[in-house]
Amino acid sequence: METAASGDRTLVARFLSAVERIGNALPHPATLFGIFALIIVILSWVFSLFDLSAINPATGEVIRPVNLLSQEGLHRILMEMITNFTGFAPLGTVLVAMLGIGVAEGSGLIGTGLRLLVLSAPKHLLTFVIVMAGVLSNTASEVGYVLLVPLSAIIFLAVGRHPIAGLAAAFAGVSGGYSANLLLGTIDPLLAGLSEEAARIIDPNYLVNPACNYYFMAVSTFFVAGVGTWVTEKVVVPRLGKFEGDVKAEEIRTLTDDEKRGLWYALIATLVLTAIVLWGLIPADGFLREPETGSVLRSPFMRGIVAFIFISASIAGIAYGIGAKTLRNDTDVMKGMGKSMETLGIYMVLVFFAAQFVAYFKWTNLGLIFAIEGAEILKASGLGPIPLMIAFIFLSALINLSMGSASAKWAIMAPVFIPMFMLLGYSPELVQAAYRVGDSATNIISPMMSYFALIVAFVERYDKKAGIGTVVATMLPYTIAFLVVWIILLVVWLIFDIPLGPGAPMFIDV
Repeated sequence: METAASGDRTLVARFLSAVERIGNALPHPATLFGIFALIIVILSWVFSLFDLSAINPATGEVIRPVNLLSQEGLHRILMEMITNFTGFAPLGTVLVAMLGIGVAEGSGLIGTGLRLLVLSAPKHLLTFVIVMAGVLSNTASEVGYVLLVPLSAIIFLAVGRHPIAGLAAAFAGVSGGYSANLLLGTIDPLLAGLSEEAARIIDPNYLVNPACNYYFMAVSTFFVAGVGTWVTEKVVVPRLGKFEGDVKAEEIRTLTDDEKRGLWYALIATLVLTAIVLWGLIPADGFLREPETGSVLRSPFMRGIVAFIFISASIAGIAYGIGAKTLRNDTDVMKGMGKSMETLGIYMVLVFFAAQFVAYFKWTNLGLIFAIEGAEILKASGLGPIPLMIAFIFLSALINLSMGSASAKWAIMAPVFIPMFMLLGYSPELVQAAYRVGDSATNIISPMMSYFALIVAFVERYDKKAGIGTVVATMLPYTIAFLVVWIILLVVWLIFDIPLGPGAPMFIDV
């Protein structure tokens, strides 16, 4: 099999090698945020010397930069450093959600559920099910990368197909469909929290629901699965040809009686919890509706969606653990929660510096000034919402090639672009959705994506000559197809002004 790693280096391979070198030369994202925070402090002094200003079109107020190198500014930096961190919106939501996901993952529920989904799929639907399972696995962080991707290669080999095609299909779902899902995961409250912080530069009372992109992303799930299946069968499989490697097909372990019993326990527990939630939401006076108005959109259920993720994942995980005998006592449950917290150590370091950067950006008024001036430039360009959102998608996709973390990129981009687009009448929820499209589609060709090296290692098992170029050449058709279809889907959403999620409009009044 001819690969991109063999023979002459293609233009794409050379470009991505350059991107990889540049990306590797960058400091750690947490260090970057520390540098950015320091730069904001210095810029606040510089711009205050030149008396830079802008007029808020909503209030007519003159906005001037606030100098953080002044005595008052330095005092504020020192006194509010802790509250910047502890009050940072995404921090608590991610920690709480991950506690529940940790129980479900630690008990084995998520891994067993994915195996069942793939193993029970009819042969003619196998590719579709693998891509779909990859998308759904995003609810539980890295489990798709470490379990589903290698498992899919093994399954394809076992049924006489090229293992790299199965691996590519799973990787396309897990990483290319990162933002799509039928379930809310940890990425939803994380991005929503960052969007809310950015939106409050313009409107201090603006709330961004963690489910704000749910309608769009739930529909996207089926498009990603369908497009991923088509690319696998029509592009990747013919290109790879017949597998001639020396790796022998492995026997795929079926579910044990304990695992089956655990899944039944989890299903029953989930159905009971669902019935309780419906009991609280369906009646006009349901106990989960907003007491004053009876609204569902602003109900305690919707506002507490992160708590619901924690409760539902914990209950299902505990039920599975009891049935499968993987959880013996409460200590095992707490260990599952603790293990999920261990994986967030570096994230909390990153959040500390990101929180300072976002706070300084807001205090100095630079975010608001840049947003006002940028909005004026965009308004003068005469571009409508569709060209603007498409341009923003491509910008997000390009940035993703040199910076892997979705939350780190959004923490930098949101304070600039959300206020800018809000001043043009576009909702933070719409800007976030456009970002997620661009960010997800290029994950599978970005060497900076944290699991890219792992994917290369998986591919090398079946093709000894494989390298980064091999993976990129295999996955590039998915990126192009995902971008095209996802952009068309977002354009349809814009044309018909469809809500992106519960209480999440496309446009706002300015």
